[in-house]
Amino acid sequence: MSSIAALAQAAGLRRQTPAPVPPRPNVTDDYERWYTEATPNNRMLLSLRSGIDSEVAWALDRLCRLCQNEQFMLRAIPGLTDALFEWPEWYTKEGAKQYSDDSVFFAVPPGKERKRRHAIESLFILRNAAMHPSNGEELAIHPNTRDLILCALHELKPNTDANCEFLLYVIEILQSIASNIVLPPPNASPKASPIGPLQQIAGFSSNRSLIIAALTALTIMYSNPSNVSHLSSESPALETSMNVLPLILDKELIDAALNYMYAHLSYPPMTKAFLLHPRMPGTLRLLVSLILADQMEENVSFEIGMPVYTAPAQSYVTKDHELTKEELDKLVSISEPQRCYEWMKTMFVAKADGELTQVDFWNLYKDVFLPFQDRYPLLVASDVIKNVTTVFPQAQAMVLPGPPQRFVVRGVDRRKDLSAGAQYKCLWDRSGCSAEVFASTDALYEHILDQHLNPFEGAHMPCLWATCQQTDITKAQMRGHVLTHLPDMQPPPKHPAQPDTITLPSAGFPHPVADPTTRPPPPARSTRVTYMRPHVDPPPSSLTALLILRVLFRASFASSDAAPRADDDHFGFPGTVDDPEEDAEEERNRSSDSDMEGERRGRKAFIGIRYLMEDVRLRHETFQGWVTEMVDAGLTGTT
Repeated sequence: MSSIAALAQAAGLRRQTPAPVPPRPNVTDDYERWYTEATPNNRMLLSLRSGIDSEVAWALDRLCRLCQNEQFMLRAIPGLTDALFEWPEWYTKEGAKQYSDDSVFFAVPPGKERKRRHAIESLFILRNAAMHPSNGEELAIHPNTRDLILCALHELKPNTDANCEFLLYVIEILQSIASNIVLPPPNASPKASPIGPLQQIAGFSSNRSLIIAALTALTIMYSNPSNVSHLSSESPALETSMNVLPLILDKELIDAALNYMYAHLSYPPMTKAFLLHPRMPGTLRLLVSLILADQMEENVSFEIGMPVYTAPAQSYVTKDHELTKEELDKLVSISEPQRCYEWMKTMFVAKADGELTQVDFWNLYKDVFLPFQDRYPLLVASDVIKNVTTVFPQAQAMVLPGPPQRFVVRGVDRRKDLSAGAQYKCLWDRSGCSAEVFASTDALYEHILDQHLNPFEGAHMPCLWATCQQTDITKAQMRGHVLTHLPDMQPPPKHPAQPDTITLPSAGFPHPVADPTTRPPPPARSTRVTYMRPHVDPPPSSLTALLILRVLFRASFASSDAAPRADDDHFGFPGTVDDPEEDAEEERNRSSDSDMEGERRGRKAFIGIRYLMEDVRLRHETFQGWVTEMVDAGLTGTT
């Protein structure tokens, strides 16, 4: 045993878990401390300044990955910003000139292409870093930023893919610092301002990304009140903004165009000039169409009327069930008391508050089976009454105290038959005909001919149908006259929208009535109000379009006639009062002829889009109030 235990112990020792191995350090380049440490001898910084293509490419590759992190700070590595500016400045001032137009069609030598990629990647890193506010502030005060932006915009032409990519990064860097830029006066050197190149790019470039970037940069700079003097009524960017309005599916391009239009038209002189633009009416229609295209509505309905009470259009009469020939033939062949049981099941139904007298109960049984007593003798009255409890356990015979005493069977009632109204009932002999209700007009007509017209002897006869007053009709004419009292053999088809019920004036109103024309008018059958309402707020593009419309609307309806005032000459009624001082002030502020013409055109354009504005529904009450104001002005405005 000891040897076995020793072997087991030895085996157990060999099966023990080895000591855990510490995890291997992450040696990925981006995580090595000495690549990102904040020292002037940072390896990436030294590689950028080495001028060796492979080292520069390695450093830019690492920085392209690092700059996507929000924690990437340019100031964390001293000298990094200056090093990143070197390649873009070289490309802007010298490098771009080394690439001929043939480079669009033919491959560039690897060495030259590598240097161009260095410049684009360096600018890409600066552009990504500028998205962080701290990096943006550093670039805004860096002396090389403004020179690089101006030189690139004025010197580089977007005629190649490389230049387009380079300019796109330049403009996006400009966007990050544009809110704090104050442009030089308009009479300064054109190369001292980025407005000219940005207007050219936005107005004539075919590159969608460049157009969006240029429009966005212009919007940010024009939002600064100090820069509105650089606005021009013949701005190429404004033309582009109007051209792209029909592209409602391209949301980014539409947003950039609308934002620029709002910044452009927020300056009153530009608003007045735009009212004279030949494309102004069409632009208003497109702006309203943009709002309508983004409108999200839901169908809402609610009832505003009183409850509606109806009755079936086809009236029915209820009568006690009578044994049919088939039922009678079946019952007479059964012996008693089973015959009595089956007869009760056929003639009666259980009803808690139902009641029949015992005499009526017995007479119904006797009248049916008395003619057949030779086959099976009748039961005595007491046995018939007792059998009620056997067939209907909840029913019982009882004596109700008087005076006089009543002998009844409580808990059962006669079975009822429903039949269509008396339209097929024979009313001859002043409604005294005993014939049953017929199934059709044909059967009723044949009955009248056989039973009432043909047996009559004589050339003339009176019409005995209900209350008909005709007293002298020939027998031949009577055949056609009777048809006027009968329902149509083929009633006219009912319209699909016609209901199967009749609306009653109130609950419990008698129906049918002898004269339906005297019945009070019922409430409307359908009093449901249905309308469309917005269920979500409009997107930003719709709100910007609405702001543009409001700016143009206020400029179009700016001037008004002299306000009437009460004075003695008008006996207390309001009227215009001539005041020399006020007239002089009005003369000084009077708009020029061109401004008045612009207002006239603006009012005419808003009257023209009134039918479109009526369909605009906004969730916010203030915004909807703006729309209502413009619609009302279109109704009352004059051209």
